[in-house]
Amino acid sequence: MITMVRELRQAPELLTNLTRREVKGKYKRTVLGQLWSLVNPLAQMLIFTAVFSFVLRVPIPTGNPSGLHNFAVFLLCGLLPWGFFVNVLNGGMGSLVGNENLIKKVAFPRAALPLSNAFSLVFSWSIEMVVLLVALTLLGAASLLWTPAVVVVMALLFLFAFGVSLMLSVANVYFRDTQHFVGILTQAWFYATPIVYPTSLVLEQSDKLGPLLGSWTLYDFYRLNPMERFVELFRAPLYDNAWPPLDSVLYCVAWSLVSVVVGVWVFSRHEKKLAEVL
Repeated sequence: MITMVRELRQAPELLTNLTRREVKGKYKRTVLGQLWSLVNPLAQMLIFTAVFSFVLRVPIPTGNPSGLHNFAVFLLCGLLPWGFFVNVLNGGMGSLVGNENLIKKVAFPRAALPLSNAFSLVFSWSIEMVVLLVALTLLGAASLLWTPAVVVVMALLFLFAFGVSLMLSVANVYFRDTQHFVGILTQAWFYATPIVYPTSLVLEQSDKLGPLLGSWTLYDFYRLNPMERFVELFRAPLYDNAWPPLDSVLYCVAWSLVSVVVGVWVFSRHEKKLAEVL
């Protein structure tokens, strides 16, 4: 891990240029350009709000102590971090295969490719989060005061997502089926995460079912999902204007550290073989 960090620190210009290329190339030759980074989550918000708020009528909690009760912003507080996570995974997973010619011809730290993808997504994600903060403030929430806490949570999610993307980028070099498998996995993972519904609904069903394995309930298994905790960490300061539970903070810190350490270890072991395998 130390070697990879040192190599990346010695190539700041490369990382900057790759990140700039990702940012400019993502919406190249489009009319709206970077505005698409706002249009996509807003379109998802409108669709999910129509389905889950008006058709299925999923109940949401009132923010405590913010007093907010708005399905659209409740949804965005979970949808934006989830979108960032999935985009980092998908972009990082294809970063090595998509730059096959560059890897075979030029010697440079290969980790710069998935890292530049993640950095480029931070740029658009930051714009989305600023818009969300402004919207929450206009609705009467004191979310701007919680900006430092939100930035810390964003950093933790970045580390977690980047670590997973390193592992997937290597896996996709050896097994091109990885991208298809991950696509199915993230679809299931989305609905296993409280984005379009509150965790209270899972708790209600868990209480009805009772213990499933020993003393473990459905809710206990559900809370093992790291993205469930990350969404909680975002909703607490943004929607509730409150500190997130300490156990969830420690859980996300642990997942972020483990993800980065394991991701760097896996990537480092295969980095020298990438040109041959590709």
